[in-house]
Amino acid sequence: MTEASTPSHRYSTVFRPGLFVGQTIIVTGGGSGIGRCTAHELAALGAHVVLLGRTLEKLERTAAEIREDTAALGEHAGGVSFHGLDIRKEPDVTETVAAIIKERGRVHGLVNNAGGQFPAPLSAISQRGFETVVRTNLVGGFLMAREVYNQSMEKHGGAIVNIVADMWRSMPGMGHSGAARAGMVNFTQTAAVEWAHSGVRVNAIAPGWIASSGLDTYSGAVRAMIPQLKKSVPIGRLGTEAEVASAICFLLCDAAAFISGATLRVDGAAPNASLIWPIQEPDEGKVQTYNGFHRAVAPKVLEPDE
Repeated sequence: MTEASTPSHRYSTVFRPGLFVGQTIIVTGGGSGIGRCTAHELAALGAHVVLLGRTLEKLERTAAEIREDTAALGEHAGGVSFHGLDIRKEPDVTETVAAIIKERGRVHGLVNNAGGQFPAPLSAISQRGFETVVRTNLVGGFLMAREVYNQSMEKHGGAIVNIVADMWRSMPGMGHSGAARAGMVNFTQTAAVEWAHSGVRVNAIAPGWIASSGLDTYSGAVRAMIPQLKKSVPIGRLGTEAEVASAICFLLCDAAAFISGATLRVDGAAPNASLIWPIQEPDEGKVQTYNGFHRAVAPKVLEPDE
């Protein structure tokens, strides 16, 4: 992946121009990684994207990128705004969603992307550490979805996409995150039923190993393992941020109007790998990769000199 910094470079989306024109879509954790990439694609497709996150500097930088990149899109150009927010704090979530609706009128889509965890065996995780990860990856997403539903989508409909993880065969070393993500999958299924009568669809995306900036947050043994992860993926590589973003955009758009309560895996078939069927070396000439994000930068941990 390479970085681009001039206005002549644009997101190379597979979707039609103007797909989300007139829509306001919130992206939590929108300042970096998958959230940043998704925000860029949505804005390139005409959406006004509202970035939420705890670090204002990241939000400001991503917003500046989006403004630069959409400046020449004309009638199909999207917009961007941002709010600092810790999604784990209920009063702040309520107030921030109210402020967004006051400014934008309604919310058409929510991408519950914010999350985080730290590596540790279950026996070494304190109650505080466990609860912190659950609050980040489950409670915060619930609060965002509830407030967006209660304050806007109950009246107008909309689409919610929750970002979970590849936890289908457990998550040794990150049991707190696995428990939270599994809870979010069930929340997705339940909300899809309870909110369907209001015209609200609720789905989830489960990314596998993605070459995103989040990989650089790990250290020690986990960091040393990351360059070898592709060996556990049948497709033979890590995914790109754009491959996750395109799946999110699909679930947000009208083409997914009959899809709700589903979790779409974006993982290269990693959870399907079997000990009795060895993963074969990929044929480099046949394995495809999609990376439409013109500003994507490879994580440092995946650089050859690491």
